[in-house]
Amino acid sequence: MKPIVIYTKSYCPYCHAAKELLRRKGWTFTEIDVTTDAEGQQEMSRRAGGRTTVPQIFIGDTHVGGCDDLYALEEAGRLDPLMAA
Repeated sequence: MKPIVIYTKSYCPYCHAAKELLRRKGWTFTEIDVTTDAEGQQEMSRRAGGRTTVPQIFIGDTHVGGCDDLYALEEAGRLDPLMAA
């Protein structure tokens, strides 16, 4: 399994929804809370190609995007293969 990194903010409902999907699948992930971390926010934006919204999700070296992107991959049946590849 590939490592999963998710950048979040504590008050973000989309972050909570994305983490819930990952947990339902039984996958562990590293959460980087950037609620009050300006440097972490800058790192996230750099890694995410300039995106500044949360969550930003990475599976291995692949930038998945945000919560809607994660759920779209799941609905299309492409999330499990991404983890296995």
